[in-house]
Amino acid sequence: MKESSKDSLSRRAFMRTTAAASAGLAASGLTATDTFGARRGSRADVIRVGVVGCGGRGTGAIRQHAQNADVEIVALGDVMPDRLASCRKNLAELAAEDASFAAKYKVTDDRCFTGLDAYKQVLNSGIDLVIFATPPGFRPLHLAAAVAAGKHIFTEKPVAVDANGIRSVLASYEVGLQKGLGIVAGTQRRHDAGYIDIIKRIHDGAIGDVVGGQVYWNQGTLWHRDPNPEWSDAEWQIRNWLYFTWLSGDHIVEQHVHNIDIANWVMNAHPVKAVAMGGRQQRTGPEFGHIYDHFAVDYEYPNGVHILSMARQMRGASRFIGERFFGTNGRANPESTIEGPNAYTHTGEDVNPYVQEHLDLVASIRAGKPLNELKQVAESCLTAIMGREAAYTGREIAWEEMLNAEQSLGPATIAFGPLDVPPVAVPGVTELERGWAE
Repeated sequence: MKESSKDSLSRRAFMRTTAAASAGLAASGLTATDTFGARRGSRADVIRVGVVGCGGRGTGAIRQHAQNADVEIVALGDVMPDRLASCRKNLAELAAEDASFAAKYKVTDDRCFTGLDAYKQVLNSGIDLVIFATPPGFRPLHLAAAVAAGKHIFTEKPVAVDANGIRSVLASYEVGLQKGLGIVAGTQRRHDAGYIDIIKRIHDGAIGDVVGGQVYWNQGTLWHRDPNPEWSDAEWQIRNWLYFTWLSGDHIVEQHVHNIDIANWVMNAHPVKAVAMGGRQQRTGPEFGHIYDHFAVDYEYPNGVHILSMARQMRGASRFIGERFFGTNGRANPESTIEGPNAYTHTGEDVNPYVQEHLDLVASIRAGKPLNELKQVAESCLTAIMGREAAYTGREIAWEEMLNAEQSLGPATIAFGPLDVPPVAVPGVTELERGWAE
């Protein structure tokens, strides 16, 4: 297994220069057609795929992407060698059972990379398309590097955890547009036939003017990993990434962004401001880092429309995940139904949206009309970040204030070694504009 040559990563310096470098990257001349169909010694119709982030989500994304025809999985990268080894074992077992997958699984030892710069090695391994499934705190840096290299992208959500990261992603969106790159995000409801059908009907006036809504992701607890004496502080935080805002964005960003994305889609807009409350009532031990375990946010959209957002991860709590919207002429569950004078139920064929998003990406590339979803997912992530910050600070946060905030939540340099845990946010004390040292 090929080891990365570097053990540290300057994140903040990279973020500061990304937006300024966008025009230069776009002017470099490398386009999608340069990377797909012009490789020596390979079939022009085969898309070669690399994966960065080989945990459960990355392994699942490989299986889903392999449902495409004429793709080959050729390179893998992960910060942790054991995660990459586990992924390879799972995929080898799948290949032994499934001849179709085996024909597409072409990973060899010399195209497996570990360490904090494994993403660079994957991007430089002769791929056409990269799948990003690392902890989200790494996403802005990885996306900028991929568009600079002219690679098509499937990226898991969220795409950033702070304001500086969002601005970097928006810069990458512009470069991707200029280079004709396909970029699809893991907000799979955007590729779900039921949601597509119902939300189109909402936009066509099936419930009249939307006057309010509710979006929820309420559930029990998730996994966590206790500290291990063999791990450095930084390694433990990365392995336990859900519980550190610099890596996950907190669960309102990492998980509830799915439902928040539906609100933005239904409204054809992002909110103008948010007020919120939240806290850390049940998950209070150090094994749970410093994030909250519940949020409630009132988002105000243009024309004074208010949408209530709730997110909870608490042991023993009931599970409720979904969205509801109310109009002047009815109401809708955007997954499947409309109630009122224009009552309707979606009854089309069920298609797995986790697979469909990968099929749609590849189909758009082959058609010469690449999808680029990076701006819409960045705006949904910023919406979630705005709700988090309204709860963390205890005050109303406006969209433009959040977008332009000097906020970089990760350490200036990421390296395996000592790394303090930031304090739990305290409303009325925590500031919006802050960095690691603050």
